[in-house]
Amino acid sequence: MSKAESSGPLSGRMLQLGLGAVGVVFGDIGTSPLYAVQQCFSPEHGLQYDAANVLGVLSLVFWAIMIVVTFKYALFIMRADNHGEGGVMSLLALVMDREGSGRRTAIIVVAGLIGTGLLLADGMITPAISVISALEGIKLVAPTFTPWIVPLAAVILAVLFLFQRRGTAKIGQVFGPVMMVWFAVIALLGLSSILRNPGVFAAVNPDYAVAFFMRHGPRGFLILGSVVLAITGAEALYADIGHFGKSPIRMSWFAFVLPALILNYFGQGAVILREGAAAAANPFYALAPAWFQLPLVFIATAATIIASQALITGAFSLVHQAVQLGYLPKLRIIHTSSDMQGQIYVPLVNTFLMVACIMLVLFFRTSDALASAYGIAVTGTMICTNILFFVVARSSWNWKLWQILPLCILFMVVDCSFFSMNLVKVFSGGWIPLLAGAFFLLIMQTWKWGTRRISKFMAEGSIPLDALLADLSAHPGMIGRIPGTAVFMTGNPANRLSVLLHHLKHNHVLHEQVILLTVITESVPYTEISRSLSVNGRGEGFYEVKASYGYMQSPDIHEIVEYLNAQGFKLDVNSISYFVGRVSLRVEEKRRGVPFVARLMRFMHRNSEPATDWFKLPPGRVVELGTQIPI
Repeated sequence: MSKAESSGPLSGRMLQLGLGAVGVVFGDIGTSPLYAVQQCFSPEHGLQYDAANVLGVLSLVFWAIMIVVTFKYALFIMRADNHGEGGVMSLLALVMDREGSGRRTAIIVVAGLIGTGLLLADGMITPAISVISALEGIKLVAPTFTPWIVPLAAVILAVLFLFQRRGTAKIGQVFGPVMMVWFAVIALLGLSSILRNPGVFAAVNPDYAVAFFMRHGPRGFLILGSVVLAITGAEALYADIGHFGKSPIRMSWFAFVLPALILNYFGQGAVILREGAAAAANPFYALAPAWFQLPLVFIATAATIIASQALITGAFSLVHQAVQLGYLPKLRIIHTSSDMQGQIYVPLVNTFLMVACIMLVLFFRTSDALASAYGIAVTGTMICTNILFFVVARSSWNWKLWQILPLCILFMVVDCSFFSMNLVKVFSGGWIPLLAGAFFLLIMQTWKWGTRRISKFMAEGSIPLDALLADLSAHPGMIGRIPGTAVFMTGNPANRLSVLLHHLKHNHVLHEQVILLTVITESVPYTEISRSLSVNGRGEGFYEVKASYGYMQSPDIHEIVEYLNAQGFKLDVNSISYFVGRVSLRVEEKRRGVPFVARLMRFMHRNSEPATDWFKLPPGRVVELGTQIPI
């Protein structure tokens, strides 16, 4: 049982977590009925609205949901958690911890980073397509307001992103109830339509999907690029297990969300059978009677805003993890809740996503056009998750090859089929997630490469602590000692003396009490300070202190000092002198390689969050010692 499920009366706690899971986890996949079936019957596919085609499409949608979401994610992928946390970055951290270093690990890491980049690209596209698809119902209710759909979508997205700085805690309180209403509404709409054409339930038989492919040939396989829109939220089931736990998510999916989605999809098929082209233009809103279409637009818009909110906060968490694992520079991260560690706000990421989403809406203008850019990001991430899942099953669970290989082959065949069919849409919008994913991959790989070069350079100029202490003991008057406590900050044990030696080189004095503080990010999501902080007295007033944090946490000097005082120290966090290194990078134009990468690294390093803010050091108590490093 994960930490999210471990407290409170079991039944009440499970119900509360399940309600939250309905609101947050299933926001994305819960709004896919707005556009999935509509895209399958879009003019580009040229499908007739006869029973064979309708049942064939419904069978494809049904089995895609059952195989990918239910079988793959709910039953298998969710088992691969990293101490209760899920998501492609958590899975990558688990793989790195198990695999160590080497060429094989490097390839696996690249797969994880590609998945991360594509998931961030998904975070750009989902809010745009979700909001604009909901607002397109206005065409049916008041056609004269059609020109206002795009401006209204842009305004809603702008307001949504501007409110992110207030935190999602208050918004989260209404996630569950609103989405419960949403799923209840779409289930009832679908059921009322099915009762008039109960024969659509025949689509549960996979023979209809096979017959669809045999009848249409290669053109039939192209429709998989639209069918995939029904499973776009599958990755969220895995990414959010740390917030709600596996059991509440599975309970919500099987008992409530899955039945509601199936009823609505089959209801859309039924209305297309009855009304043909008139309903196929927007089968979701065609389910509702005329008097309910306008209220349904408002309900759908609220649901899509929640779906967008889930993707935005997911992007914040993903970036936070990447920063802590050393794949992105330190960014300003604001914790918006004192009770929940996952409630964070990243201003730079928020601004980037806001601009990207609004630009996508203004450029594509319809959900039909945006759908071309949607599937590639989702299916690409799923493929990367498959690779990491295979490695974890082999290295962490010790599964035999015959146990895991058939399962992963099934997953890869399904996901690669969806991915390949979406590749045909590269020139009609699919290039956007590919370009965005490549951009994020370049950023992460460049930062990792640059920080390793910095660490290597700093380590070359360092000396062992034992040698320094021996010199101080043998020559007590060599270095003057002044009253007080100095803390020398470092994130790399190999470079822990670099800042101190730089200080001695210029100032020739040391404080009476010297703390060498090393902050390390572990490959687990959370650590307790009482268990992860170690103190080692080395004599001559020197103390080695190592503080370990999980990749879902941010270091805090106040917390560290408070614990040190509990161990017998007498420290005032506002009276300590903090020494940190300030590195400036110099690009060597003649060095082999691509100068662009070095310049990109220098730009990111120059604009990263200062150590003063990152470690929450008291203003006015920090001494920065500059070092220039060639790169």
